[in-house]
Amino acid sequence: MAEKSDKLKNLSEDELNARHADKMKKKKAARDKIIATKTIEKGLTIIHTGKGKGKSTAAFGMVFRAIGNDMKVGVVQFVKGKWGTGERKVLDAFPDQVTLATMGEGFTWETQDRQRDIEAAQQAWEKAKEMILDDEHHMVLCDELNIVLRYDYLPVADIIETLANKPPMKHVIITGRNAKDELIEFADLVTEMEMIKHPFRSGVKAQVGVEF
Repeated sequence: MAEKSDKLKNLSEDELNARHADKMKKKKAARDKIIATKTIEKGLTIIHTGKGKGKSTAAFGMVFRAIGNDMKVGVVQFVKGKWGTGERKVLDAFPDQVTLATMGEGFTWETQDRQRDIEAAQQAWEKAKEMILDDEHHMVLCDELNIVLRYDYLPVADIIETLANKPPMKHVIITGRNAKDELIEFADLVTEMEMIKHPFRSGVKAQVGVEF
């Protein structure tokens, strides 16, 4: 390894540039060969889970990308109903492309009413289910659905059955900690956000533009 590093040190800028160009050319050829084998087009079931921050943020980024591609998007927020978020203000600017349903009553420790939480979750799921199965929306975000599934407010079997019967090209994004194993197994794309450091642990409260 050290011998290779010494050889590079002795090369001129032109030689380094030529070496780099040749390396990238080979990498591109290999990449193009791999991409050529990927021919399937389908709607994806996508899960963002884990203890780290950014699950909903990443999902809304996909929603904004879809809007930019003239796609129609449905968004159902399962537990953040009492929060005013910056994302919602942006989505309100695209009424022809976005169906926004804020069904949650807040986090479960705020309502302290299990039956009310279950009813709110069921209402939210019925709205999400309607959009997942219709032929109108191209993408549906079920924000924090994993949380209500964690508390068993909804049967995971119903969610999976609905996803299995969605239109072939529809994308569905599900966010929230503690995604059910069955849902992870069913999904096409699963990302686990890992928390390394968070300002909340240092006494910093949620910040506008970062948390909401």
